[in-house]
Amino acid sequence: MKLSPFLKSSTPRRAVCGVLAVWIVAAGCGDDPFAIRWSENPDSVFLYSLARPELNLVSGFNFQNRIPITVEDPTATGSWDVAVDTRDGRIVLLPPGALGIASRAGIAELEGTTFQEVEEAPQDTAAYTSSDPVQVRMGNVYVIRTNESLGGFGRRCVYYYKLEPLEIDPERGTLRFVFDGSPVCNDFRLIPPD
Repeated sequence: MKLSPFLKSSTPRRAVCGVLAVWIVAAGCGDDPFAIRWSENPDSVFLYSLARPELNLVSGFNFQNRIPITVEDPTATGSWDVAVDTRDGRIVLLPPGALGIASRAGIAELEGTTFQEVEEAPQDTAAYTSSDPVQVRMGNVYVIRTNESLGGFGRRCVYYYKLEPLEIDPERGTLRFVFDGSPVCNDFRLIPPD
């Protein structure tokens, strides 16, 4: 069965018009059709210090993918945002730059606040250290700026997460923390918009 030239040419036009109509209606109702809908999703992770004598323990963490990383793995370079280490008998967080790895990842320490109170990442780039160890202390919250990655529409993106230590054990060389953050490219908000 042959389609008439009218049907052949109008079908793509109808589809485009339909998509445009839906977009216009959504935009008219105040909804951004490109907005990423997300909700709070706190989770916890347990990591080992790089100073432990055993090899191939998970010491690094990739916040965007929410996975622990074995930093010693040759394929791990560039895949983790922070690693745990022990310096002068204290547990510290290391951004990749502290180990000589080029990265945009950084750590900001917020003293005397709680996990729930931190709703936005610091916008001042000077608040983040990207080449020095940061001691982990109970009662503080740490904001992580992830390494840069390719986001939607070809944009270069960093993501922001917050973490609060739940258990710091320098003797055993371990750290357990709760974390959460935004899946939105270059967005400083750490809680979902209303």
